[in-house]
Amino acid sequence: MSNILPHRFKTIAEFHKYRGLPKPEHPLISVINVELMNELGVEEFQSIKDFYSIALKRNINYKVKYGQSSYDFDEGVMFFMSPGQLVKLTFEKDEPVNQSGWMLLIHPDFLWNTPLAKAIRQYEYFSYSVNEALFLSEKEEILINGIVQNMEQEYHANIDQFSQTVILAQLELLLTYADRFYQRQFITRKIANHQILNRLEDILDEYFRSDNLIQNGLPTVGYIAEVLNISPNYLSSMLKVLTGQNAQQHLHNKLIELAKEKLTTTDMSVSEIAYALGFEHSQSFSKLFKNKTDLSPVEFRQSFN
Repeated sequence: MSNILPHRFKTIAEFHKYRGLPKPEHPLISVINVELMNELGVEEFQSIKDFYSIALKRNINYKVKYGQSSYDFDEGVMFFMSPGQLVKLTFEKDEPVNQSGWMLLIHPDFLWNTPLAKAIRQYEYFSYSVNEALFLSEKEEILINGIVQNMEQEYHANIDQFSQTVILAQLELLLTYADRFYQRQFITRKIANHQILNRLEDILDEYFRSDNLIQNGLPTVGYIAEVLNISPNYLSSMLKVLTGQNAQQHLHNKLIELAKEKLTTTDMSVSEIAYALGFEHSQSFSKLFKNKTDLSPVEFRQSFN
């Protein structure tokens, strides 16, 4: 475990100063050319920003590791980070840096008292881990870059009463397209996602058929996501596209399958089955079973006798 404390950026101006950039033209929003940022000059860097950060980077001649995953960044890759999210970078420099791209920084106060202040929370990808980045096709990257260029022009123009409205409209358009592209990614990266799905099934099978249920209770979505090395929201979003159910629904369905097996192949009482499946109270088990099957556990067992 690293002993390096994360560097906290409370303001956009602090970030600009740290990365060798001119002062931001607006205290609450900034559009940065990645080529102008100075190198960090360290092997490892951790940071927390108190503002939203959206970035697209290309042609970085070193690897950046996030958790247990690494990417070469030889294609357009977007990251969405919410305020307070910890980012850990490990650099492995092979050649001189020749990075390109942009970074968009938005302080929550810029959204204050606007519809987007609340709406931005609906975009789950802000809470995805950084290693669950958005990989853009060439056409998608051109479209996103065009939106950011419009924002940059407005950012550098003289601020007037329409500036914030125009920038927010472009930002909302960018977020909507990113949402669409993430849904596309769940489909086009199907092989990798199905591998995650297969691992998920193996994890649940092993958990349900071990003593974990009795000792530790029902597995949480957070626990499963941690074992899979992905964020809970990403897991739910991926499952929603692949199976039509979120992670919690998927977990419950696996639980009901195992309950049906015990109800039809053993003489265990409903209370004993509930306890074996990690429920503290049999009533909670019966309520979930009835909700999923329209039958009580006793009625389901009787239908097989």
